[in-house]
Amino acid sequence: MAPPILKLDDIRLSFGGTPLLAGANLQVEPGDRICLVGRNGSGKSTLMKIAAGMVEAQSGEVFRHPSATIRYLEQAPDFAGFSTVQAYCEAGLGPSDDPYRVTYLLDHLGLTGQEDPRQLSGGEARRAALARVMAPEPDILMLDEPTNHLDLPTIEWLESELQKTRSAIVLISHDRRFLEKVSTATVWLDRGLSRRLDQGFAHFEEWRDRVLEEEEIEQHKLGKQIEREEHWLRYGVTARRKRNMRRLGNLQSLRAEYRGHRGPQGTIQASATEGKESGKLVIEAEAITKRYGERQIVAPFSIRVHRGDRIGLVGPNGAGKTTLLKMLTGQMDPDSGTIKLGTNLEIATLDQKREDLNPEDSLSHYLTDGRGESLLVNGEQRHVAGYMKDFLFQPEQMRTPIRNLSGGERARLILARIMAKPSNLLILDEPTNDLDIETLDLLQEIVAGYNGTVILVSHDRDFLDRTVTSTIAPASPDEPDGRWIEYAGGYTDMMAQRKGALEEKRRAEKARTETAAATAGATAEAPKARGKLSYKQKFALENLPKEMEKAEAEIAAREAKMADPNLFAKDPASFNRIAAEMETLREKLAKMEEEWLELEMLREELEG
Repeated sequence: MAPPILKLDDIRLSFGGTPLLAGANLQVEPGDRICLVGRNGSGKSTLMKIAAGMVEAQSGEVFRHPSATIRYLEQAPDFAGFSTVQAYCEAGLGPSDDPYRVTYLLDHLGLTGQEDPRQLSGGEARRAALARVMAPEPDILMLDEPTNHLDLPTIEWLESELQKTRSAIVLISHDRRFLEKVSTATVWLDRGLSRRLDQGFAHFEEWRDRVLEEEEIEQHKLGKQIEREEHWLRYGVTARRKRNMRRLGNLQSLRAEYRGHRGPQGTIQASATEGKESGKLVIEAEAITKRYGERQIVAPFSIRVHRGDRIGLVGPNGAGKTTLLKMLTGQMDPDSGTIKLGTNLEIATLDQKREDLNPEDSLSHYLTDGRGESLLVNGEQRHVAGYMKDFLFQPEQMRTPIRNLSGGERARLILARIMAKPSNLLILDEPTNDLDIETLDLLQEIVAGYNGTVILVSHDRDFLDRTVTSTIAPASPDEPDGRWIEYAGGYTDMMAQRKGALEEKRRAEKARTETAAATAGATAEAPKARGKLSYKQKFALENLPKEMEKAEAEIAAREAKMADPNLFAKDPASFNRIAAEMETLREKLAKMEEEWLELEMLREELEG
């Protein structure tokens, strides 16, 4: 086993009240890929900052190898003093580091390096910070929520880049799929202590549940042991006084251990407050378009959204997801086409930028809109303190300013407010940012069980797979041109359908090439055949129109089946099968039409 390049032992830190860290450990060896997991507020970021030397622990030992280099990804990069992104990134290089790495990383992260750091969006700032910490290829790379504000292509590129880096990695993220692909070890921070699993995140949740179950059994055994000792004190045969006093002391120690046990942090108890039932048709868009200058953001796009649909919007940053979402919800008018919203719509929105948060507001003021200390939830009057507990906030936090909350706690607070608002259409723009795994689980259950309609924008592949019934994505993900396609199912289903369509397209291209070559050969030989079509060509020319008519009828029959809005919900397998058959038939029809046209042109040429 290689010696550790970083070791934290018995780290303790408290800000008053319950200790944040009460004996946490972390050991990093060369080549480690460690994901650091735990509930929001469990101290993950604090422990990482202690490891990076940015925060000092109150007690415990910290060892860093003297020659080891460490880079920490900042949540809010400081660009002060830098005129360009290139200059900011190159400032993170050491004397022997390769400056070309900065150019390479910026190029793959979609930046030129000449951008003004003061004008960067949240996503661009995150990309610049990633380039700065990754460029030196440090011995230890510490990444706190690296995927926030990144689009799916960039996340997938980052996965690949981290898998082949020589740096050891300590990683905090809410993105399950990202953690599963990058991590090879898991450190669980829970109630101030740390536990290590020498397997990646894919094995974490099963292991965590087993540990908590064993802990509950041990606590139950301790309670029974205390009962036995108390019974002995009351009714046992009197022994020597000294022996009795020792046993009494042991009982007091057992009682203290039992009382001092902190169980795992509770789970959020919440469900969405549903409003009146909306009309069956929620949104109908017919050939809507949007253009900014020369750039087409939305080419003619049509969709019918029915009550109960859960639709995901995916695509690279800048593709136009937010623009399309705003048009579908009536916040923005299309350049052409029509948008019709259904009846009785009550919309609740989770904004990506969390702009409705006033840092100076208290938690209770934000949740009640300043209307006292109670709010209406699912038709029931609730005291704000009790409602806050459902979302794991303590009653004493009622007067706490929002500015004192962590990113995850702010996301949880916004979720609490949205869940209290009556709605039948949920609009969720990047809802997974800053949420811990357990809160994500709850949000998935809320979305999946919501009786209304949900439209969400997300780059979290696992979240999409678990929640949505269809996915809208750019037709050309590498170079968005305004064309959008709706696919049945979640992200994985969309990728499978795209792969199938691509393979079918390649087969059709190959078939067309072979047909063209055969036709060219027949054309060259035609004069030798006294200017006549071959028997095979004549047969094809006569029968292709019948075959085309038959294919058109089969396509129409399947389109009629697909028009049933409940087909996917009732029988998703049939829906996917019919969609695949339609795609195959359309390719077949196009091939036949092209072949017939070539033969007809050949016939005219020979007869002419």
